[in-house]
This record gives sequence, structure tokens and C-alpha cells, in this order.
Amino acid sequence: MSPEQIVYLTFILMLAIFLGFELIAKVPATLHTPLMSGSNAISGITLVGALVSAGAEHSAMATWLGAAAVTLATINVVGGYLVTDRMLAMFKKKATGGKA
Repeated sequence: MSPEQIVYLTFILMLAIFLGFELIAKVPATLHTPLMSGSNAISGITLVGALVSAGAEHSAMATWLGAAAVTLATINVVGGYLVTDRMLAMFKKKATGGKA
């Protein structure tokens, strides 16, 4: 990889970090749960790509990296759904002990 490519890719990474931080900081609390569900769907797509990468039968390093990607993507998807479920439970009405 040439030095120009490294600088270009570093610039893209820094720009993505800055924009991501700015966008997330400005999201109101009422939109957090729907956006979390959307990002879980994207993480599910990432998990499919990691499975394809792990089973592609390329080099041993590619298989190990694919397996690590499957593990991390699975943790991300499961954790995201648990957080979303917990947030949605906060909006459910609690049952009262008395008669109606």
C-alpha cells in the first residue's frame, strides 16, 4: 500500500469517526430505539458477510479473521437486541395489582 493510500484511508476513517460522533450526539432520545433497531439489521448483514468470509476457504489467516468477525458481529447483534428490548420494555404499561 502506498503512502498516499494510507493517508487517504486515514482521512476517511477520521471523517467517519467525526461524522458518526456528531450524528449520534444530536439524536433525540425518542429516536434512539428505532435507530438502534436499524443498526441491528445492518449488523445482521455484517454477520452474514463474516460467515461468508470465514467459510470461503482462502488462507488460514482469512479463516481466523472471518471467525473473529463472526464472533464480534454476533456479540454486537445479540447485545443490540437486548438493549433494544430493554428500552422498549420501559415504554410498556405496568400492570397494577388492583381491580379495574
